[in-house]
Amino acid sequence: MAKLWFKFQRCFRRKPVRFFTFLVLYLTAGSLVFLHSGFVGQPAISQSQASAAVGVQAEGAELPFLGDLHLGRGFRDMGEASSIARRYGPWFRGKDGSERAKLGDYGGAWSRALKGRIVREKEEERAKYIGCYLDDTQSRALRGVSFFDYKKMTIFRCQDNCAERGYLYAGLEFGAECYCGHKIQATNVSEAECDMECKGERGSMCGGANRLSVYRLQLAQESARRYGSAVFRGCFRRPDNLSLALPVTAAMPNMSVDKCVDLCTEKEYPLAALAGTACHCGFPTTRFPLHEREDEQLCAQKCSAEEFESCGTPRHFIVYQTQVQDNRCMDRRFLPAKSKQLVALASFPGAGNTWARHLIELATGFYTGSYYFDGSLYNKGFKGERDHWRSGRTICIKTHESGQKEIEAFDAAILLIRNPYKALMAEFNRKYGGHIGFAAHAHWKGKEWPEFVRNYAPWWATHTLDWLRFGKKVLVVHFEDLKRDLFVQLGRMVSLLGVAVREDRLLCVESQKDGNFKRSGLRKLEYDPYTADMQKVISAYIKMVDAALKGRNLTGVPDDYYPR
Repeated sequence: MAKLWFKFQRCFRRKPVRFFTFLVLYLTAGSLVFLHSGFVGQPAISQSQASAAVGVQAEGAELPFLGDLHLGRGFRDMGEASSIARRYGPWFRGKDGSERAKLGDYGGAWSRALKGRIVREKEEERAKYIGCYLDDTQSRALRGVSFFDYKKMTIFRCQDNCAERGYLYAGLEFGAECYCGHKIQATNVSEAECDMECKGERGSMCGGANRLSVYRLQLAQESARRYGSAVFRGCFRRPDNLSLALPVTAAMPNMSVDKCVDLCTEKEYPLAALAGTACHCGFPTTRFPLHEREDEQLCAQKCSAEEFESCGTPRHFIVYQTQVQDNRCMDRRFLPAKSKQLVALASFPGAGNTWARHLIELATGFYTGSYYFDGSLYNKGFKGERDHWRSGRTICIKTHESGQKEIEAFDAAILLIRNPYKALMAEFNRKYGGHIGFAAHAHWKGKEWPEFVRNYAPWWATHTLDWLRFGKKVLVVHFEDLKRDLFVQLGRMVSLLGVAVREDRLLCVESQKDGNFKRSGLRKLEYDPYTADMQKVISAYIKMVDAALKGRNLTGVPDDYYPR
């Protein structure tokens, strides 16, 4: 036996190829045995069972929203199915909870492969590609809401955003822009013109320059467009020239809020005005600016088709703002010629600078710039963020600087001041949670918050004092006044910038004022984070700033700055 083994070894030493061939055969045989054992115990399923699993998986799988979205990815445990249905609405609800539970019966590699295939198939079913369309910045092809992401835009993200708001069409442009609407108001062009890859999804086309890749959202339901998504604006007196103020009118004997809002949404108007048995649609204009609200009792006439809703009267209208975006102020561009003056939009961090930039861009139609470079803001549509602050191509420059040298570099400034208690909390949230995120509970309760207040509270005061001292031609705007009386305060800001703006455009800004940088109110702290010592120090700074403003014959700080 030993001799036989010796001969066997000598044979393979002389011919190495034989040895490696034998080794490969051995490993192959072992792999086959291992794979066979992996499939033992897998339940056999009938064709009907497989079909049921496909249908259930497609409705139960979570499809991510507004994050790093890629088609066919993002499957989670089916225990989350009920929360998914609540978040994404009727698209993703299963008919039967027990059907959804069947997904748990199949495990292993086969199940994962099936799940991925099901998710892809369902996404393909839920939206049908219509074609490539011309888009004009002055007259959009899709006139509903829009949003931008120059880093992570995907086809599904755009579709999901539009569908969640009840729109029938979703269109992608320039690789990063998403537009929604109920009808396409543009001409079809060659597919070759939609040639730009999605920023967040390689291999997929997201329109082109002034070209939209349009999808019809097959599963969008009429119920998703009900007035639950509309915003109540109040009771207003009938405008003098009704046909010019509200150009679309329809008689509705069985009037309801639903019907009027749906009509105006379908007609692509942002305002729905209910007047007894008549429904009027239009835009906010100087003929109907929505600035003088009436007592709601004057509009308290019950709807004929709704027992608990008011539908207004022929003399006093109940007005809702629909989900249609007012596009009269959405076009933006760089200045056509280099600006001769540098205007600062100066504020302490957390005082609403990003929001003010959003308002100024809508009001003027020109991009704002920045003393810094914030990639996240650029990705959200602030295209002036990448320009050097001295380029002269932007209407004003965001800055938080407060040194004499930095201040004197500007020819004029809009100085935005906010209640320090609110500004400090907003900046703390931004620092630890991003532009629209929130700091964690541990940060508020840990050493970070006291240290932050100790360092930043003095800066709130010195920032304003320095700009009042060293700034040239400084316009002071209180954040609280801007929120309360946007039309007037924004008009003051635009005047300093030297841009002639129509009143209708400012009214459009009022209806689009929040933008994408408003924090949700759902996560407000349940306690006051400011200690008595903190309040004492901050109150001293408030008095200092108030005295400095009044010393220059300016309005002092608002009364609500004081605690507390």
